[in-house]
Amino acid sequence: MSYKTVSANKNTVNKEWVVLDADGQSLGRLASVAAKLLRGKHKPNFTPHVDCGDNVIVINAAKVNLTGNKWEAKEYHRYTGHPGGGRSLTAKQLFSKDPTRVIEKAIKGMLPDNRLGADLFRNLKVFVDEKHTHEAQKPKNINLNELV
Repeated sequence: MSYKTVSANKNTVNKEWVVLDADGQSLGRLASVAAKLLRGKHKPNFTPHVDCGDNVIVINAAKVNLTGNKWEAKEYHRYTGHPGGGRSLTAKQLFSKDPTRVIEKAIKGMLPDNRLGADLFRNLKVFVDEKHTHEAQKPKNINLNELV
């Protein structure tokens, strides 16, 4: 008997398109499922250094929930690069500017901080409402309420 470890590469990866509906979902739980799908950790041939995840479409970003006092207490910080250039927005302020950015930031924070993470993040598409521009890819719907 011979056992052989099979590593996935760019040519052997089977990438699919999936749709996640954010309507009524908690932000962190939605983001962790999306990050797992983007990374490919749900596949049996997962390889840590290869983009073997799926392409994820998140719809209804404007209907996502934050629990507790996070709308006022959660802050997003950035720095302009100049002295005294620290800026911050609350979750409510960022959500009012662009609801998709709240979801994108949550998912990006769960991906690796390297070139692979940047490549994986490009496989994410977030839309404010139910309409999306990727019907030609025939994405399959994943019901987050049925996942454990």
